[in-house]
Amino acid sequence: MRETRDGVRVDMFSSSASADSDLLVLDIDDFKGEFSFDGLFGNLVNEILPSYQEEESDAAEGHDALPNGNLRTPPDAGKSAQGMSSPLFPEVDDLLSLFKNSCKQLVDLRKQIDGKLNNLKKEVAVQDTTHHKTLSELEKGVDGLFDSFARLDLRISSVGQTAAKIGDHLQSADAQREVASQTIELIKYLMEFNSSPGDLMELSPLFSDDSRVAEAASIAQKLRSFAEDDIGRQSMTISSAVGNATASRGLEVAVANLQEYCNELENRLLARFDAASQKRELSTMRECAKILSQFNRGTSAMQHYVGLCPMFDVEVMNADAELVLGDQGAQPSPSNVARGLSSIFKEITETVRKEAATIAAVFPSPNDVMSILVQRVLEDRVPKLLEKLLLKPSLVSAPPMEEGGLILYLRLLAVAYGKTQELARYLRGVGCGDLDVEGLTESLFLPHKDIYIEYEQASLRQLYKAKMEELRTEGQQSSESSGTIGRSKGASMASSHQQISVTVVTEFVRWNEEAVSRCTLFSSQPAAVAANVRAVFTCLLDQVSIYITEGLERARDSLTEAASLRERFVLGTSISRRVAAAAASAAEAAAAAGESSFRSFMVAVQRCGSSVAIVQQYFANSISRLLLPVDGAHAASCEEMATAMSSAEGAAYKGLQQCIETVMAEVERILSTEQKATDYRSPDDGIAPDHRPTQACSKVVAYLSRVLESAFTALEGLNKQAFLAELGNRLHKGLLNHWQKFTFNASGGLRLKRDITEYGEFVRSFNAPSVDEKFEQLGIMANVFIVAPESLSTLFEGTPSIRKDAQRFIQLREDYKSAKLAARLSSLWPSSS
Repeated sequence: MRETRDGVRVDMFSSSASADSDLLVLDIDDFKGEFSFDGLFGNLVNEILPSYQEEESDAAEGHDALPNGNLRTPPDAGKSAQGMSSPLFPEVDDLLSLFKNSCKQLVDLRKQIDGKLNNLKKEVAVQDTTHHKTLSELEKGVDGLFDSFARLDLRISSVGQTAAKIGDHLQSADAQREVASQTIELIKYLMEFNSSPGDLMELSPLFSDDSRVAEAASIAQKLRSFAEDDIGRQSMTISSAVGNATASRGLEVAVANLQEYCNELENRLLARFDAASQKRELSTMRECAKILSQFNRGTSAMQHYVGLCPMFDVEVMNADAELVLGDQGAQPSPSNVARGLSSIFKEITETVRKEAATIAAVFPSPNDVMSILVQRVLEDRVPKLLEKLLLKPSLVSAPPMEEGGLILYLRLLAVAYGKTQELARYLRGVGCGDLDVEGLTESLFLPHKDIYIEYEQASLRQLYKAKMEELRTEGQQSSESSGTIGRSKGASMASSHQQISVTVVTEFVRWNEEAVSRCTLFSSQPAAVAANVRAVFTCLLDQVSIYITEGLERARDSLTEAASLRERFVLGTSISRRVAAAAASAAEAAAAAGESSFRSFMVAVQRCGSSVAIVQQYFANSISRLLLPVDGAHAASCEEMATAMSSAEGAAYKGLQQCIETVMAEVERILSTEQKATDYRSPDDGIAPDHRPTQACSKVVAYLSRVLESAFTALEGLNKQAFLAELGNRLHKGLLNHWQKFTFNASGGLRLKRDITEYGEFVRSFNAPSVDEKFEQLGIMANVFIVAPESLSTLFEGTPSIRKDAQRFIQLREDYKSAKLAARLSSLWPSSS
């Protein structure tokens, strides 16, 4: 009996465990499909080991199973088995017999299978040999087919080539027949035109039929071309044959008649074109333009169409001039001109754009027509407007500033140039064929740009001259309005009215900046821009240099006049009291004038420095970058700038020297009038000495503090340091000379030391170490009036450098003779005696 377990078919045995093992039969089918060794093994041993199934069920009920499929034996199973007297596994013999029989059958089955496999291999080998033989025969057949197809393809190709040659011959024959037919027709027509000069009445109907105008135009052009070529060949060939000469004359008649006919036909077509243009019949216009394109490539039709455009009417051009220039005789304003040009050029651009649409719809070659149209705009309408707008003035007799001057011409030129360039860009965007719009636009301004820089320089000079006249007029009016004043006060007032103005220098820079902008507008090449900019900047340097130098010289004139006032009132010793009082009053007025001129000059120096700084800043920000592309241009301009400012520096230096002279003159006047002999030789009356500075010292310090306030503000850097150092040295020298006029006792020496301290504290604000050192030495030398005669030898042991000046001070001691200090000093300092 057979049944299936776990998908594997096996034999079920009904005999007992002792039955003969030969009853077991294994079939090959048992190993087909999804084979399971566990299932096969279970079916083999079920008859001998009936408990096998029970153990399997027990394992399914909860006994632990090992990972290899065996059941886990309980711990006490061995102990219970040891107590049993029966054999542990009595079915082992039956199982061994069963397994041996199974192995034998399995070996037999393997042999059967091996035999079948060998048979299959042999059959496969036979079939493979047969298959290879069949494939070889098929390949031979396919090769034969390919050879047949190749021969067939060659025959087809040969037949096709033959047919193509036949077709070419037929086409060539047809073309020759057609050419011959056309030639016959052309000869017939040529004979008609060759009949007699000026006789066009006997022509074929083709040449008078309006419906066949295109065909007639084409034939006429062919005949004309043929006749002209023949005449050309005849003229190049020298022949004495009468027939040739006759033929040549005959063709000349034909050429003349054809030319007359073509002219008549062209005029007829142009008239029809004009009529269609008036009615805006684009189809008719397009037809006429197409036919006219056969006459000189349609140039006459293109020019005729452009010439009839309303935008080129005389009335329109006159209206342009009125819009831009305004009322006749009025001075045009650059802003109004800019607005007028923008309006006109916008209208031109819109008109050209509209015409472009019509041209594209009518003409076979619209780019050529657009080129003619734009060229007419830039050679007719725009130049006529610019001719009225840009009237080039004369450099010899330039128009006055009341009429706008040269600057008006330059501003109008810049506006016109910029707006025309903008128009050129717009027209290029609309379309103008191959026309060089930029080059044509540049050519409009070449007469103005050739000597442009000369006009720019002349304009800057004219502006400067007008500004100086304006400033002089303002100064005169201000002086006249002030009425009659004193001489010194009047000089000060005149000087203040003509003081250097930073605003004026800023205006110079603004003029120059405007000129530089025009340089960059009119020039596109870096070298040309650099050359023009340098020329313009040189004008600014000249203007600023002259202006600030003259301003400094005017301020110096005030200092000079104040000095002359001081010298005028220098008095002798033998004068009356009333004359001395009047002279003192005049001297005070001269001192006031000197102080005023000092302040005015310091203001001039300050404004001069500010003006130079403005020019330098302008050069760094605007000019430098334009000069850098050209080698050496930047360095040359820097050198020119230094040279231009050197004259102003010289005037400033001389003026500062005069300022020092003015200050020292007033210091000497104060000291001579205020310093008393008793200041340094107080009577020994038992009264406590006065430790305050003398009145002369206080007034000098007050004057210096007041007058130098403007110097501290106006001067900067090294200029300030040098000026104050020079003034400090001059003050030191002046005080030394002043004190040589007095005699000092001990209390007077203390007073002098107090004055020196006051002077020293003031000059410390100069920040000049050398000056501070000199005043410190003065303080040391003042001790010669305070110490006892016997202590003089030790007074200057640490400072031998001032021993000579100290000896002069010692001679001013009140007891110099009584104490016989001369002999004592000779013994102490023999080298200085």
